[in-house]
Amino acid sequence: MRQGLSKLVMKKDSLDDLPPLVIPEGYSLRSFHPVDVTEWEYIIRISFAREIAFGDKVGFEAPFQPEKILFLCHQGLAIATAVAWEKEEYGPDCGYLHMVGALPGHSGKGLGYTIALAALHRMRDEGKLAAMLETDDFRLAAIRIYRKLGFQPVFMEKDHPTRWDHVFLELQEKGPH
Repeated sequence: MRQGLSKLVMKKDSLDDLPPLVIPEGYSLRSFHPVDVTEWEYIIRISFAREIAFGDKVGFEAPFQPEKILFLCHQGLAIATAVAWEKEEYGPDCGYLHMVGALPGHSGKGLGYTIALAALHRMRDEGKLAAMLETDDFRLAAIRIYRKLGFQPVFMEKDHPTRWDHVFLELQEKGPH
């Protein structure tokens, strides 16, 4: 990501059409436990290629709700995470897909898709009608997953259309406009 760029924003207008959640064989889904901070930070560090403290992004935001922080686990170890969060500016009916990451040693199994879908199911179960997310231009694998889940770009800044055109060129996809 180039310094100073705003986050790209995406929205899924409806959570009514979610596909069924299927956990791949050999994996399990669970929510956060207090001992998970180190594992969460490791997954996020690998996924985002930078240090991100749990307390800065999730852990100290009120109200802290550990059941909204999800993990896919393999042999007892957390290997993917996503947070079914909320942001006040998006309103009470809209969830916020936050901090999605998976370890590369398990790539090719659809785990990023699965953990993001699990978070969307959680939001829908809480009564959310839609979902938003913010991402970076360089997170192409994540953007590919978000598109597969039905998220569409939202132009929040004047440079977003051009940036999205570049992202779609990188993904070899037709752009949003």
